[in-house]
Formats: sequence, C-alpha cells, structure tokens
Amino acid sequence: MNDAARPMRHVLILGGTTEARRLAGLLVPDPSLRVTSSLAGRVAAPRLPAGEVRIGGFGGPEGLARWLRAHAVDALIDATHPFADTISRNAALAAATAHVPLLALRRPGWVPGPGDRWHQVTSLDEAAAALPALGSRVFLTTGRMGLAHFAHLTDLWFLVRSVDAPEPPLPPRMEVLLDRGPFTVEGERALLREHHIDVLVTKDSGAAATAAKLTAAREAGVPVVVVQRPPVPEGVPVAADPEAAAEWLRGILSGAGSD
Repeated sequence: MNDAARPMRHVLILGGTTEARRLAGLLVPDPSLRVTSSLAGRVAAPRLPAGEVRIGGFGGPEGLARWLRAHAVDALIDATHPFADTISRNAALAAATAHVPLLALRRPGWVPGPGDRWHQVTSLDEAAAALPALGSRVFLTTGRMGLAHFAHLTDLWFLVRSVDAPEPPLPPRMEVLLDRGPFTVEGERALLREHHIDVLVTKDSGAAATAAKLTAAREAGVPVVVVQRPPVPEGVPVAADPEAAAEWLRGILSGAGSD
C-alpha cells in the first residue's frame, strides 16, 4: 500500500507532562497521524498540548481498553508523570486487552553527585518517618496529593509548594507556596534561606525544570529525602525522550502498515 492510500493512524498520548507536550508537538505536523492527548484533570489550568485533547479518566483499564477500540487507536504512549503508577498499570492492562502497542515515555531520574546528602526512600510514609531525625523546617515538594502522609508530624514546620492549593488532611504547621516550574537555582537558594529550611523532601521526578532545588540544597548542606519512582510495568518498552518515542512510533506504524 502506498502512502497516499494509507488511512490516518491514531495515536493516544497519556499525560500532561512536559515530555507529553513535546511529543505531541513533534507528531501533530505529520498529516498521516491523528494525535489525541489525554490529561487526568488534576490541575485546574493545565498547559494544553498541540492536537486533540481530552480531559478526565477512562474508568480503569477496562474503560481505557474500550476507548482504544472505539476510537481505533493504533498506538498508545504513556507519557504520564513517573509517579503516576496507577495510570501506567491501567495503560499496560488496557493495551494488552485491546492489542494496541504501548510505549512508556520516562525522563531519566536524578543521580546524586559529590556533596549531595540524599536519603532515598520508597514511599511518602518512609519519607515522613525519616524527617524528625533530619530537621524541623521542611521544604515539601512532593505535590498536593500526598500531604496526608505528613499530617501527623505536629512538631515540624512545612513549606509546601504545589501548582494548586492542597486539601486536608494537612500538617498543622505549614505555609503553602503556589508556584509552577521551571525554577532557578537563585530562586531556590532564596527560599531555603528565607524560610530557614533544614531538610528537603522531593520525588525523583527527574527533568531540569525542578532540579534547581537539589543544587541549592547541596550548596547549603541541606539533607534531601528522595522518594524513588515506581518501576514501569513489566514488559513495557521505555523511551527516555520525545524524539526516541517518535522514532518508536514510526517503527511501529511502519511495520503495521507494511504489505
């Protein structure tokens, strides 16, 4: 079949991450592709990618599988946040059920360097348990969804940074800073200094947009509690950047469309 006779191929991108938006921007100009990006709807004013956009959940893996079939999706790319493990598991189950090729787009994680005082943990509960021995004024940058894990730490003070306002249960002694990256090292230095921060908590989300806090903490000698990211579902191939994801997609669609 020649290119002119081939039907338009439908690609579904899951995620409102920077990488998801970059990938959509790479794919949308291709006239042979229909690109739909799905956002979870957890951020009040998300940055929208190029192409078609849907907002909201699918109703678990069964609902996503139905959507893939109903909308004739040819390839699924999971470009969600590295900690959106429920969505990633649902994507793997749905793709297998609907027989749709799946790729996980995951930015590389952070790597500690000389001078870093990292304490790596596997969950927010472990992060909360580690805090009393490390400091009393906490810069908490794990997002607004998991603050209940720290609500029992009544003796500690928290500076909580998130895109949208958090909801209870919350730590009783806290200040909320509503902001969105990218952040600068100079700005992060000022936050640590002005709020007398003596311990930082972050998820290993990777990417340069939010890495400045790690540099500022290293310079100030502030310990960092780093929550390790969950693994990608078994058997799902991984691309480290949007360009590699686009190359995978070209290979998948080229193979599917060969005579």
